[in-house]
Amino acid sequence: MGHFHSHEHGCRSRGERFFQFMGRRGGPGGFGPFGRGPMGGRGGGDPFRVGRMVGDGDLRLIVLSLIETQPRHGYDVIKAIEELTSGAYAPSPGVVYPTLTFLDEAGLADATTEGNKKVYAITEAGRSHLAANRAEVDALLDHLKRIGARIAQARAWFGGEGQDGRGERPDRDIPGVVPELNAARRALKAAIAARMGGSEAEQRRVADILARAAEEIGRPAPDAAVDL
Repeated sequence: MGHFHSHEHGCRSRGERFFQFMGRRGGPGGFGPFGRGPMGGRGGGDPFRVGRMVGDGDLRLIVLSLIETQPRHGYDVIKAIEELTSGAYAPSPGVVYPTLTFLDEAGLADATTEGNKKVYAITEAGRSHLAANRAEVDALLDHLKRIGARIAQARAWFGGEGQDGRGERPDRDIPGVVPELNAARRALKAAIAARMGGSEAEQRRVADILARAAEEIGRPAPDAAVDL
């Protein structure tokens, strides 16, 4: 039987990992807290969806905890994680199915075939592994739920109804506005959304920055002065 080790020993704090993910290190291909697109993710479409969120070891614990509650097939696991994050993150089949296969081969899950699907149930060894790593599992699930709550808050703030019906409105260019201003407006929205769930001190810091920016923007441009 194979074994794997989770990240509970010597890992960085969950907060450090979260803020690295949320904006200190932009993903490939663009600005914003999540990388590509105005809010990152895959670009275009939904600005409130993100790319890969957890490492392999963390994902194994998350999936194991999900099949602990009930047997699941791969698509069911993907949807369960998507629901945990309010639609912000759905791991790809190319990540989930190898994870389920790994758990099966490690003896932590048992696969049975139902129709054309493989359904995975936790084994006693899997329960023991979860029990030994319960604090890490709870922290991971809390991590996903917190991100989901922040995304839901951002959606409520920005409002609108998206093409996919989940409540997002595609952020199209404002007619008659130069591309640079549209891009800066999206970058500002992304930066604010990434900090809405921060501490009171962090929120006040952001508010001060915005107040100074608003004051500067509200001043007449030098070339707008009129000589009398």
